[in-house]
Amino acid sequence: MTPVIPQDPETLKQLVASEVAALRTAARREAGVRPDHASAPGPQDGGAAQACPCGAGDGPGHGCGDEGDGHDPWACVCATLPAIPVSAALLVPVRDEDGRTGDFTVRAGNHVRSAQWLDAPDRHIGRRLLEFQPGAAAGGLIDALAGVLSTGRALHAHAVDYTEQRGDGLHRARLLYDAASCGDQVLATWRPARNRTEMLSLDAQYIASMGWGTWDLLSGDITWSEGLHAIFRTEEGRALSLPELCDAVLLDDVPRFARMLTALLEGEEPAGSEVRFTVLGEIRTLHLVGHPVTATDGLPWALHLIARDLTAQVHSRQRLAAARRQREQLREEAAAERRVATVLREALLPTHSAELAELGLSVAAAYLPAEWEAVGGDWYKCRLLPDGRILLAIGDACGHGLSAVARMAQQRHALAGLAHAPGTHAGQLTTWLNELVCGDAAAETATGIIGHIDRDRNFRWACAGHPAPLLLRDGQASELDTSHRGPLFGLLSGHEYATATVPLRRGDLLLLYTDGMVERRGEDIGQGIEALRRVLVSCGGLGAQETMDRLMAAFTPEENEDDTCLVAVRLD
Repeated sequence: MTPVIPQDPETLKQLVASEVAALRTAARREAGVRPDHASAPGPQDGGAAQACPCGAGDGPGHGCGDEGDGHDPWACVCATLPAIPVSAALLVPVRDEDGRTGDFTVRAGNHVRSAQWLDAPDRHIGRRLLEFQPGAAAGGLIDALAGVLSTGRALHAHAVDYTEQRGDGLHRARLLYDAASCGDQVLATWRPARNRTEMLSLDAQYIASMGWGTWDLLSGDITWSEGLHAIFRTEEGRALSLPELCDAVLLDDVPRFARMLTALLEGEEPAGSEVRFTVLGEIRTLHLVGHPVTATDGLPWALHLIARDLTAQVHSRQRLAAARRQREQLREEAAAERRVATVLREALLPTHSAELAELGLSVAAAYLPAEWEAVGGDWYKCRLLPDGRILLAIGDACGHGLSAVARMAQQRHALAGLAHAPGTHAGQLTTWLNELVCGDAAAETATGIIGHIDRDRNFRWACAGHPAPLLLRDGQASELDTSHRGPLFGLLSGHEYATATVPLRRGDLLLLYTDGMVERRGEDIGQGIEALRRVLVSCGGLGAQETMDRLMAAFTPEENEDDTCLVAVRLD
C-alpha cells in the first residue's frame, strides 16, 4: 500500500518519531548487552605496592619502582610518546625567582610534525619551548600551559595562530593544543586545526555553498559539516535534529521533504529534491540528496543528507524572470504606442493632393523611423491654397513617441489654419508659428521651413533653424542660401522671420528633409549633407517618386539615429 505522505510538520515529525522508535526496537532485539560491573576495589593494606603513574603496576619484569630505588617514575610516559599520532612532548616548567612559569623545557618528545615546516618535538629535547616555537608566547600558549600546572585542569583544543619566519619566508598554521599535568610537569600534544584534506573539503563546501550531515537514528548523535552550519546559520555543536529540520521546512514544501525522509527511513535512496527552509526569517532553497546507512538486515541506522544552497541562483532566476517580464511589458507598451502613433501619422501626413499634379507639380514624400523608434515629431505640408499658391512646409518637433506626435500635430494644424489668412507670406506664418510655440509652457523647441510656390513658380520661403533645401537643376544639386535663417521655433519670442525667393524652372526638383537624414554619430553634419547631395545628383532626369525611391535605397533605416521626413517636388 502506498504510504500517506505527511502534509504538515507535526504529522511529519510523528512519522519520523514512529519510524525511529521501530528501528530502535528492532535493533535492540539483535544487540549484544554488556553488563555494567562495579570497579574492583583496590588493595586495602596500607603496605601494598602503589601503582606506577603509567598504570602498568609493579609486577615482575616491569622495572618501575619508587624514586628511592633510583627509578624515574615518568620514564614509561616518555617511552609511550612515539605511539601518540600527533606532536607530543613532556614539558618541564622554567620558573623565575618569584616562582612564575615563563617557559618550558622539552624533556621528551615524539617524531610527529604538525606541519611540514615545523620540526618534530624529539629534535628539541633539552631546549626551551620558546626557542623552537618563538611565536608561542604571542598566542598565549605559555600562560595556558602554566594554568594547567596551577589549576590542575586539563587544556583542551587551545587554538594558537602560530606564525614563524623561516629561511624560505613566512609560514602560518592554526594549531590546537591539549595538555594535562603530570605532577610538576606537563604532557602536551598539538595538531593542526585542520589537515589538508579537511581544508580542501571546507573550501569546497564554501565555494559550492554546500554541506552535509549525518543523523544516527539509534544513538541520536548528529554530525554536521561546517558548510551545513553555515547554510543554517547555526553554531558548531548546535546541529538541528530531524524534528527541528521538519519545523524549518516551508509549509508548501513539507510534502516534498516528507517523501524524501520516508524513502530514506525505508532504506531507499530517493532522487534529489529542492526544498525551501526558513533560516532566521529568510527563505533559503536547498537541493537535498539523501543516502541511508543500512545494516545487513536492510534497516537504516543512520541518514546522510547533502545540501547545496541554491538561494543565490533562485534569486538570480527570479530577477531575470522579473526583468524579462518588464521587458515584455515595455515591448507591448511600445508596440501599442507604435500602433497608435502610426495611425495618427497616417492621418496627419496624407499623400499629396491630385490637384498639384494638375498644376504641373509631381510630389513624393516619405517618412523613415529611427531603428529604435517608430514614431517622432517630423512632419510636412504640401497643399493648394485658395489663392492659387502652393503651401510647402516641413518641420521637426523635438522628441519621440506620442508626445512628439502630439506636438507635431499641434504645429502642423496651426500652420494649416494660419496659412488660410489672406495676403500672408512665409515670413509672417513662420513668425506666428514661433509665437504659438513660445507661448506654450509645455512645448519644446522645433525647426521648420515654411514657403509658397506661386503661380510664377517662385519659391518664397522662411527658415527656423532647419537644414537648407536642396535644388536639383541640370544635373547639379546645391543647397539653397540660408543667410536669412532665423532661430528655432520656441527659442526667441518676438523674432521677425525674413524670407528669400528662389525662381524655379521646368525640370527642377526641390528636396526638403529633416536633420535625421544627414546626422550620423561621430560624423560632421556637413558630411551627411554632401552624401545626400551626391545621391540626389544621380537622380537627374527622374520623377519625384523615382527620386524618392532611390534616396530610400541609399539611406536605409538601420543607419538612422533619428526619424526622418522628406518631400520632393518636381516641376514638370
